[in-house]
Amino acid sequence: MKQNKTRTVTDSMGEIEIPVDALYGAQTQRAIQNFPLSGIPMPKEFIQALGLIKSACAHANHKLGLLDESTAQAIEKAALEIALGQHYEQFPIDVFQTGSGTSTNMNANEVIANLASSYSGQKIHPNDHVNKSQSSNDVIPTCIHLSIALSVHNKLLPALEILRQSIDSIAAKQGELIKTGRTHLMDAMPITVAQELSAWTSQINAHKQRITNIAEEMQSNLAIGGTAVGTGINAHPDFGKLVANYLSEFTSRQFQQAENTFRGLNSQDTAVSLSGEFKSLATSLMKISNDLRWMNSGPYAGLGEIQLAAIQPGSSIMPGKVNPVIPEAVCMIAAQVIGNDAALTIAGQSGNFQLNVMLPLVAHNLQQSVDILASGSKELGQTSIANMHYKQEKLAQTLAQNPILITALNSVIGYEKGAAIVKRTNAEQRPLIDVALEMTDLDRETLERLLDPTQLTKPTE
Repeated sequence: MKQNKTRTVTDSMGEIEIPVDALYGAQTQRAIQNFPLSGIPMPKEFIQALGLIKSACAHANHKLGLLDESTAQAIEKAALEIALGQHYEQFPIDVFQTGSGTSTNMNANEVIANLASSYSGQKIHPNDHVNKSQSSNDVIPTCIHLSIALSVHNKLLPALEILRQSIDSIAAKQGELIKTGRTHLMDAMPITVAQELSAWTSQINAHKQRITNIAEEMQSNLAIGGTAVGTGINAHPDFGKLVANYLSEFTSRQFQQAENTFRGLNSQDTAVSLSGEFKSLATSLMKISNDLRWMNSGPYAGLGEIQLAAIQPGSSIMPGKVNPVIPEAVCMIAAQVIGNDAALTIAGQSGNFQLNVMLPLVAHNLQQSVDILASGSKELGQTSIANMHYKQEKLAQTLAQNPILITALNSVIGYEKGAAIVKRTNAEQRPLIDVALEMTDLDRETLERLLDPTQLTKPTE
C-alpha cells in the first residue's frame, strides 16, 4: 500500500504529522483531525477575503512601524496570492469547526507564514507576524462582512439586474396584450401583460435597494481592530482604520471600521438582516417561478397562456413532454435559501457575551445564499423569461369567456342583478353580453362599451 509522506511539525500542544507538501502547519492539521464532520470547506470567496485582510493587516502594521518592510512585503505578497484564488487546496478545514473560526484563521496564518518565509528567506511566524494586531475574534467577522459585501455587489446585484431587464423586455414586446386576471386561482378582472409584469419588476427593484442598503451597512461595520473582546488589546488605536482604508483602495468600495467593535464581535445582526432579505428575495423568486409554471401549464389541459423555451426532454417515458425546469430549479433554490436563513437566525442568537460562536456557519450560509440566488436569478431571466412568449389567441379566447367582466356593470345594474347574469351565463354556457342584453334594459352598444376589456384595465376616471 502506498504511504502518504509526512513531516513532523510542532505547536504549543506538541508534535504532529502533516503531509510533506502541505503549506499549513500543526494547528491546521489538528483542526482537520478534530472536525471530519461534513467534508464542506469554507467558501472560496471567504478564503480570498481572508487573504486580502491579512495583506491589509501587514500593510497597516508596517505603516505603524510594527513590522519591518521585508517582513510586511513578504506577507502581503503571500496573502494577495490567496486573495487572488491561489492555494485554495491548502484550506481544507470543515465549516463545522470552532465557532470563532479560529481554525481557519490559523490555517491562513500558517499558509501565509510558510509562503512569506520562502519569499523573504527569513523565518516569519504565523502568530507573531502574520496575525500581529489581530485576533480570530475580529478577523473572522470582518471577513464575513468583506466577502459577502463583495459577493453581493459582484454577483447578486448584477444578476438581479439581468432578471429585471428580461422582465422589462417582454413587457415592451407584448405588454399591450390583455389577459384574464386571477385571484384565488380563479378568474378575475382583466389586466394587461405589462401590468402583470410590472409587479415582478417592482419586487426585484425593491429587493435590489434593500440588499444594497444592508451590504453598505456591512461595509461600514468592520470588527477589525477589536481583537479578542472588542477592547483592541495588542492593536494600535489606528490599526482598524488603516486596514479599512487598504480594503477600500483595493476593492474600490468604501469600508470602515465599526464605531463599536464590541458589537462587531458579539453580534451578527447585520448578517441576520441580510439573510432575512435573501429570504424575502427567495420568496419573490418562488412566486415569479410558480406564476411561470402555472401560465406555462398544459399545453392542452392547463392554462397554456405562455410558452417557455424547450431546453430539455421532460420525461423518461412520455415522448415530447417538456417541463418548466428552470422555474422548478429556482423554486428549490428559494427553499434552500429559506432554510439557510432559519439556520443563520439561530446562529445570530449565539452571541454569548463578547463573541458569536457560530461564525463559520454564518459565512457558509450567507455565501451559499448569495451564490445560488445570483445564479438562479440570472438563469430565470436569461433562459426562461427572456425567451417566453404570451399566446395571444389563448389570452383572447379566455378573456372572451370570462363572466367576471360583469363587475364593470355593478354601478349600473347592481350586484344582485350582476350575480344573476353570471349564474345564467355559466349555466347556459353563452356569451356574457348576450345574457346581459336579455336581462337588462341596456343596448348592445352600451354593453360593448362598458364591457370593453381594454377600458377595464384602466383606472376609473
